[in-house]
Order: sequence, then structure tokens, then C-alpha cells
Amino acid sequence: MTQTKQVWSKPTLTPHQMGSMNKFGSVSHSHHQDSFEGVAIAPLLEKYGSPLFILSEKRLRNNVRKLLRAFETRYTSVTYSWSYKTNYLGAVCTTFHQEGAWAEVVSAFEYEKARSLGVPAKHILFNGPHKQRFILERVVAEGARIHLDNLDELYVLEDIAKEAGKQVDVTMRLNFDTGYTEPWSRFGFNIESGQAMDAARILGESKHLNLAGLHSHLGTFVLDPRAYSAQIHIMCAFMNDVESQTGCHIESIDIGGGFASMNSLQGSYLPPEQVVPSIDQYAEAICTALNDATRERDMQGKGRPRLILESGRAMVDDAEILVTSVIANKRMPDGRRSVVIDAGVNLLFTGFWYNHPITPTRPLDGVAEDTVLYGPLCMNIDIMRQSAMLPPMNVGDSLIFGHVGAYNNTQWMQFIEYRPNIIMVHEDSSVSVVRHAEDLQVMTAQEVIPEHLSSVTKR
Repeated sequence: MTQTKQVWSKPTLTPHQMGSMNKFGSVSHSHHQDSFEGVAIAPLLEKYGSPLFILSEKRLRNNVRKLLRAFETRYTSVTYSWSYKTNYLGAVCTTFHQEGAWAEVVSAFEYEKARSLGVPAKHILFNGPHKQRFILERVVAEGARIHLDNLDELYVLEDIAKEAGKQVDVTMRLNFDTGYTEPWSRFGFNIESGQAMDAARILGESKHLNLAGLHSHLGTFVLDPRAYSAQIHIMCAFMNDVESQTGCHIESIDIGGGFASMNSLQGSYLPPEQVVPSIDQYAEAICTALNDATRERDMQGKGRPRLILESGRAMVDDAEILVTSVIANKRMPDGRRSVVIDAGVNLLFTGFWYNHPITPTRPLDGVAEDTVLYGPLCMNIDIMRQSAMLPPMNVGDSLIFGHVGAYNNTQWMQFIEYRPNIIMVHEDSSVSVVRHAEDLQVMTAQEVIPEHLSSVTKR
């Protein structure tokens, strides 16, 4: 009887960390995802290249509908304003705007983009600490709502309104300590120090600016809904004081964003399913507090203020994936397996603080090992994942990084590699390119080479 000769492989020593899986407790990595929103991934990679960002129009619409349903069933007047800085791809923004969302912008660029997409100025909230005079003049002329960040901005805006012969409604940004989150004290006017009330009095005496709204933003990835309850009570108490001392009428309370998505923060020991509140939990905490704090306004004839939300991450994170391909395998000096993939931190900036879920696009066989995932960039910090239990993969195999919709298409860098195609899967399963991959022409379009440097020939 002829015996088949086994293939020899070089033995290796693989250290195992306490609590991690080993070969005796591991199972075949059968979990995989070969499609997204019903569309096969392999043909998409073949047509559009790797790496590849893929958006879901259906998830974007469902997310904002779920948000509005959660809040509108609990409070009388709710407006959702899409945070452009989270993802300002035109296809993403217009999808939200079709669902009734306003635009929340923090720069001249974002304001101009919102207007170019057809958003009415009256449905734009202009936030942020940097608003040049030229864009403030345009905003005043067009009627968008300005969120004041500091006194210098207040005085510039007052001068612009005076020159235009207008009285401009403004919202004042506040900062304060809720006891649940670290205060973002660099933005807006502080309540505890009295700075906010001083600014309110200035606005109350102004002939050209009218204080009509209050705004605050607690921070990012807020996991405790009680923080928003405290925020509401502090803002409403300040609203009552401001109205009694200045005679102004507050029409809106803007609580910003900060709702967490289902990503896993690095260093977190529990899965996001156990620590991230649902949209309904956020809505219940916020609306209960706001209903309690504004109940007497109905009896006083003032009416309840409009509640404005600016959630970004929770609306878009799970609506986009990044598909990337294996380009090399290595064994590190400490025995760990490592894999080099064609997407780096230039594309996935949030990889610095999230452990994004990773899913192969085909079933993988073999023993799962602690694996480091490196990007293709020539810098040592290009680590897409410090530790992931994965079986061996072949060159050309692809992986999905999930929940990448927030901030990666706005904070990404043009560094070493061209940025790839972004496509969107529509509700009818058709696919569109919503941002084309870069090439040399795109990357050099803004460059100007002086005439004496126009040749590489030695002078």
C-alpha cells in the first residue's frame, strides 16, 4: 500500500497570552461574510479594486428613521441635523437630507458644501470655533443659524449684522460639568464661571443679535445616558435664568451628538452589545428630562423649546465597511503571525482607538492564532489591528473591517497610497460609485512647478 508523503513545514514556537485561545481550544473559523446588503463582495473587488469602501443606503435611511421615531414619540418638537464632519460624502449627506435632516457644519467648506447640495440656509446650523468674516457675511445674508463660540466672534457678527441692517437670531454654545463626562471646556461659554451669563447679557442688550437658542456638546462616544439627563437639566435651568434676566426667548435646545456606535473601544473588556445604549435608551433619558424640565413653560405660555440632535457616529458607523486584501504573511520575531493588507491607517484613522470587527469573506481553515494586521504604509505605526484570532490566510484573501462609516472618509490621509473607490449599495441592490479612486492627475492637480524646476535634467 502506497502512503502519501506529508508536506514538511518549519516548526515554530507561538507564545500564548493568558486568556487567549490556543490550538487545543480553537475551532475552524467558519464565520465569514461573502456579501454586503445582498450583493456579492468578490465581483465588487474585481470591478472596483481593493481596498474598497462600501456604503449601504438602506442602513443610512433606517438609522435616521429609527432615531426620529425614538425621539418624536417621546417629545413634541424634534429636529435632526446631520453632522457633516462625521462623513461629508455627498451621497451620505443627501441620503440624510432626503429623510428630513438639517445640516450641522463647522467650517466654511462644510457650509459651502451643504449649500451646493441644495440645503436651504435656514436648515443649516453653523457651529465650530473658526468662522471667518467672509463666511459669516454670507451666512447672515442667507439666514442660516449661527452658534456663537466666543466673544470675539460675537462682536464680529454684531458688526456684520449692523452693516446688513438686520437683527440676527443666534444660538449660544455652552460648556459645563455634568459629572458624567469630561467637560469639553474649550468650546463655547462656561456656565459655572459666569462667562455664559455675561455673554447672554451682552446679547440681551444687542440691537442686532437675538439670543434664540442654546447648544452644548458633551463629547464623543458617551456610554451613560444619565449624562444627557444632567445636560438637559443644566441647560434648562440656564435657559430659565437667561430669559428672566435678559428678556430673550429661547426657542431651541441643541444637545449635540456623542451617541456611541456598536464599535468596540480599545481597552474595553466587554463587547459593545453589553455597554452601548440603544437609541431608545438615549431618547428615553433625554426626553424624560426635557419633558420634566419644560413642563411649566406650557402653563406660562412660552411653549416648549425645539429639541435639536446632531448625532453623527451612531447614524453612519454601521452603514459602511472597508474590504481589504492580504498581500503578505510574516512570522514576527516573538513568534506571532502577522499579515500585511492593502489598507492602512491612512484609510482607517479610527483604527487607532477602535477594535473594528473583522470578518473573512470566505471560510478559513486551520488553527486560529493571535495575528497582527499591518497596513501597507512605510511607517511602524501602520497597525490596523494589534491582535486578532485568525486562521492562516492566503495572498489575495480579503477581510471586512466593519463599522467604518464615521470619520474615516473625512479624517483619512493622502499618504504614500492613493485613496480607493467608495461605492454605495442602493435599496434595489444596484451599485454606484460615490467617490472615485484617486490617481496621479488628481494628486498633482493643485501643484505648480516653477519654470526652472520643470525638468529633472541636471543644470
